[in-house]
Amino acid sequence: MAQHTDITTRVEKALEGLRPYLEADGGDIRLVEVTSDLHVKVELHGACADCQMIHMTMKGGVEQAIRAAAPEVVKVEAINWSNA
Repeated sequence: MAQHTDITTRVEKALEGLRPYLEADGGDIRLVEVTSDLHVKVELHGACADCQMIHMTMKGGVEQAIRAAAPEVVKVEAINWSNA
């Protein structure tokens, strides 16, 4: 359980680092959960929720920052955005 708490803390810190950039474009992001199988679920807010460039933001920004902070994370997904 301590490892899970540590991962959650590192993910939160990574999101805090991204937040100013998202807020500058009228958006935001919130950590929903880190599951027991190390899937990170986030929720996008504001302009980020329906931005045309969110795929690039998720892959090149959010996922990259989370994986740098917590390499053991298996998957990063936005619960209110379909990457299909």
